Amino acid sequence: MTMAPRRPLSRLLVALVSAGLSLAAGAQDNVRLPDLGSSANALISDQEANDYGAAMLRQMRALDMVVDDPLLDDYINHLGYRLVAASDKPKDHFRFLIVKDPEINAFAAPGGYIAVNSGLIQITRSESELAGVIAHEIGHITQNHLQRAFEASKKDAPLMALVLLGAIAAGSSAHSGDAAGAILMGGQGALMQKQINFTRKDEIEADRVGIQTLARAGFDPNAMAAFFERMEDTLRTGSGGDGVPALLQDHPVTTERISDAKERAGALIAMQKERPSGNTIDPAQWAQSTAPIAYVRNPTDLLPATSAAGDVDTYALMRERVRVLAGDPLRLTTYYSANLPHHGFDTLANRYGYALALTRSGSGAKAISVLQPLLASHPDNQVLRLALADAELQDGQRARALNAYAALNDESPRNAAITLAYAKALIIDKPSKGQAAHAAALLRPATDTSEDPDIFSTYARANELAGYDARAAEAYADASYLSGRPFDALEQLKRVLKRNDLDYYARARIQARIAELTPLVLELRKRKVQTEDNPDRGQQ
Repeated sequence: MTMAPRRPLSRLLVALVSAGLSLAAGAQDNVRLPDLGSSANALISDQEANDYGAAMLRQMRALDMVVDDPLLDDYINHLGYRLVAASDKPKDHFRFLIVKDPEINAFAAPGGYIAVNSGLIQITRSESELAGVIAHEIGHITQNHLQRAFEASKKDAPLMALVLLGAIAAGSSAHSGDAAGAILMGGQGALMQKQINFTRKDEIEADRVGIQTLARAGFDPNAMAAFFERMEDTLRTGSGGDGVPALLQDHPVTTERISDAKERAGALIAMQKERPSGNTIDPAQWAQSTAPIAYVRNPTDLLPATSAAGDVDTYALMRERVRVLAGDPLRLTTYYSANLPHHGFDTLANRYGYALALTRSGSGAKAISVLQPLLASHPDNQVLRLALADAELQDGQRARALNAYAALNDESPRNAAITLAYAKALIIDKPSKGQAAHAAALLRPATDTSEDPDIFSTYARANELAGYDARAAEAYADASYLSGRPFDALEQLKRVLKRNDLDYYARARIQARIAELTPLVLELRKRKVQTEDNPDRGQQ
């Protein structure tokens, strides 16, 4: 098995030690950081920032705060990198994720990690509005606002505390019967951008840079101002207090700020009208000036999409997919069925959402009946075809679903969503060793680049069923690590190393991973950081 590339944990460990992180015992679980000097740029290197962002993502997964879905992951990162390519720093590292949180908010974290809450995606009305929020967060990173804010506050900023989100959650749940509630209520505070305390100047600068990025990427530059203006309307029509969207609490909006955004957008639109129409990108020139950019192999993929009349709006499908995957499928079947009779609600995207909710709540046959008319109008749409295959599988039509997955995989062999769904279908219902081996072969390329624990755990199960026990054990360890369980991962790797059937390369690879994980685990134990997989948990 080829291990997914990872950033060195040693840098993370050194930064943790030098920071001297400590958790305050206050009721709000505030994270206090020491005064580390006057230079924010000297505080944390780019590599260390990337390490912190990656650690944050693993801890969020451990708390079940991430919408891990290959289809959505591909969509949000493609959208994000289309914007990054149009930003002032197209070569910088970025990673985009969707947080399982109904709050209307988004935040930026070290290493270019940008998270958008599921609640925010659900209330956007267009892809340009969603892109506007992401472009604003990209602006915070490209303008170094995170470093400035940390230097200005020198306390309560979550730049380094994010890596201890698991400890915060464990401390909260230790005194609560509802662990999940304690985690979300106590842990989410460490993630909110309000603790970074961006200045009004920073917000305006992020607006201006973001609007320019929007225009360069081919989106409506008015979308950002329109979205914030719509959110501000809730202040006038809502009850205030708890009714104020978190986005407005963390990104205060003023009339002057909205006017400034509209004025800048208008100027950019006027400039666009003076330019020749059409998209012209010289791939060679693009590669020299901006490449490499993760997720992007063809520069023309970053061009604004040109939709013909009747085309499926992928953004609208993904918005409903977020709604279903981040919500309660059974409750959402009622939501869709009750609203679909209304003319304005009866759209292809909402019917797709209804079908997803039906499939996930165990009504595959009914989902098939909803999807078939949609596919009759759009027979080549892969998102709809994948949804139909999923519904057929849930309905017990495994052979039919496998044929559909195989056809989709032949068309798009590198599509992680299709590959994962196909592999999962191959290894259910007492599969043959041949089917399990085929599933493992399908997923193996994805393990070179993916950081999705589900891909690794499915790959592990496929290898296990195929009789490749050593590969399976190693993959299970990877899944534990990516899920924010380093103690489990280390112990699993140690057990794998004792096997007699390892070849030289596998043994060397596992030894390297153990050497990489050991210092981090020792430091977590030394600092008595309690996580669910820590064997010392409960002994402190």
